[in-house]
Amino acid sequence: MNIALVLAAGTGERMNNNTPKQFMMVNDKPLFIYSVEAFQNNESVNAIVIATNEQYIEQVTQWCKKYNITKLKAVIKGGSTRQESVYNGLKEIEKIIESPKDVVLIHDSARPLVSQRIIEDNIKACAQFGAVDTVIKASDTIIRSNNEQTIGEILNRQELYQTQTPQTFRFDLIKEAHEIALKENVPNVTDDCRLVMNFGHDVNFVDGDKMNFKVTTPEDLEILKAILK
Repeated sequence: MNIALVLAAGTGERMNNNTPKQFMMVNDKPLFIYSVEAFQNNESVNAIVIATNEQYIEQVTQWCKKYNITKLKAVIKGGSTRQESVYNGLKEIEKIIESPKDVVLIHDSARPLVSQRIIEDNIKACAQFGAVDTVIKASDTIIRSNNEQTIGEILNRQELYQTQTPQTFRFDLIKEAHEIALKENVPNVTDDCRLVMNFGHDVNFVDGDKMNFKVTTPEDLEILKAILK
């Protein structure tokens, strides 16, 4: 069984808008629905769970009905951090899994252009390796600064990748990684791959796509609108 956990509980502070970015309308459709539809339309995905802001649970449920998201199993309350939202989602997913080795694809709702190829590659690679990240090679030179004013180090671009989502895991592996983090009081880890690596498990990766960008700023939103046209 392959289950998509779509994270839609952010506040979108950098969007300079009172409405969380995932609920902003793009061509008369909420932004998060584009991501959800990608999983709805994928034949390998069996179920969808959405973690969202508590006050939007009913609205998200209604939007999913409007856009015929038939694979939706639950809309649940997210947390104050990404880590908490994922763990809440995993506890809900535990109710519907068929096997501890079922695959969970964790995806940011603000990455609306995730492709079917990326979803399929994640599922296939996770079946083989148990833990997978979606990445693209860094195309720009990356620097490290120790004081936010001057260059401290110029990093080797050949060794650098940018991570995207989905990040995909065997259910038992990612659930245990989160429970170990809770037990050891490791709060607010913003990347599930780091939790799994802390747990001592390697994370393989699959190729992402520059089109699978995250809508974070008003400029990103305008780029998305131009692409959708």
